[in-house]
Amino acid sequence: MEVTKEYQREDLTVIWKPKKCIHSGICVKTLPMVYNPKEKPWIKPENASAEALKSQINNCPSGALSYTKV
Repeated sequence: MEVTKEYQREDLTVIWKPKKCIHSGICVKTLPMVYNPKEKPWIKPENASAEALKSQINNCPSGALSYTKV
């Protein structure tokens, strides 16, 4: 069974599938205020707008990141 982590904000849920992640670093480079692998939780979706999150997630090369609207 695939592990899935969810990080919610009021209007969007960021979904991360660790096994799919290829660690390209695009998320960290694009939105460092949201993605910080040295912190727990490492994804803080409240630190960016929903539009910025969606744009960055759509550029995830592995598909490890996705989102759903709440």
